[in-house]
Amino acid sequence: MGALLDSLAAPFDGDAAQRAALDALLQDGLPHARVEAWKYTPLRALERRSFAAAGSATVTVDAELLAAIPAPRIVFVNGRFDPTLSALEGLPAGASLRPLSQLLAAADAHAAGLLQHRYQRRDEPFARLNEVLAREGAVLRIGDGVQVAMPLQLVFVGAPAGGDQAWHLRQCIALGEGAGATVVEHHLGGGEHAHLGNAITHVEVAAGARLRHVRIQDEASRATLFARTDAVLATAADYRRIDLELGAALTRHELNVRLEGEGANLQADGVLLADGRRHVDTRLGIAHTARDTSCSLTWRGLAGQRGRAVFHGGISIAAGADGSEAALSNKNLLLSAEAEIDSQPVLEIHADEVKAAHGATVGQLDPTALFYLRSRGLPEADARRLLTAGFCREIVAGVGDTGLRAQLGAALDRALARVDA
Repeated sequence: MGALLDSLAAPFDGDAAQRAALDALLQDGLPHARVEAWKYTPLRALERRSFAAAGSATVTVDAELLAAIPAPRIVFVNGRFDPTLSALEGLPAGASLRPLSQLLAAADAHAAGLLQHRYQRRDEPFARLNEVLAREGAVLRIGDGVQVAMPLQLVFVGAPAGGDQAWHLRQCIALGEGAGATVVEHHLGGGEHAHLGNAITHVEVAAGARLRHVRIQDEASRATLFARTDAVLATAADYRRIDLELGAALTRHELNVRLEGEGANLQADGVLLADGRRHVDTRLGIAHTARDTSCSLTWRGLAGQRGRAVFHGGISIAAGADGSEAALSNKNLLLSAEAEIDSQPVLEIHADEVKAAHGATVGQLDPTALFYLRSRGLPEADARRLLTAGFCREIVAGVGDTGLRAQLGAALDRALARVDA
């Protein structure tokens, strides 16, 4: 065992079954570089670090950090619900947004069920840790037919707190039949810190429901973040999401979506930005298990200075999932000679009568486009900045909500400014 797992396991206070699961994880240890799922994201340096459990002491967060995030919003600081920063008024009847800890205290059966998910594979150590240590998180439930007009904000802030801390969060976003909502998930740095966050989000989109899900990850420059999203789509469900991976020193997000109902649709797009010495890892696992399902995945990656971006785009179409359509595009820009990008598109088809395509490219800015802009009087730095911004903004250009589109564009601009600095 290494220092990391020993320190994370120290605050365990669960039952016998959870103790057995934790002991099994400690016995297995962290996956090494020969494990395929971790081939491009070594954990040797992290394995030597230690983290204390996030304490209950009040942590001050600059109110300006949340000024642009409207209500309804639920806020967690260093893994703990902060009622003073949250603003949960204005929810329509049939919609509920509450911290998991409150629901567990009230013996809510659905909330307790969130913690019953089991993770046993040796290549999912942080999900296994979350299984036995998570006691907090955001739970959003929207009843059948309920339409929520305003975006719902889930905010997770890491803030300086005297030493490196770790927290484990379990979220749920559940939409009933025919419901509709937009969820904006923020992971923000409220000052410089080197904490570790570990989060799992369960997404349930019932028959005919429509979910728009935006995730903006802009944590502090020394933070470590492991995130996993497990989504299940029922008949004719429509799930569309955008992920912006812009911050933290080491971040890994696993997005797993099962299209289990006929006619279910997924659109999942994103931007990965690895500047400085940042390491950004995103893994998609999209499973078509029902007929006439569709997915469209468009991802853009940028790596500058000595950053490294890793992308795995996995799509499987099961036997019997005839009529399915799947498309994956992953284009990447190397902005310096020291940067690195690793892209793995994977397509497995076990059904007939499907349409599926995938592709990945890694290159540099087009010299012809650069020459054209410079011939029009733009300095080289401005020309490179303009082309890079255009490359990323394709992902957010189709967002229908003008306010949300502006928010995403501003987050991208702030991150791209770091690359130019």
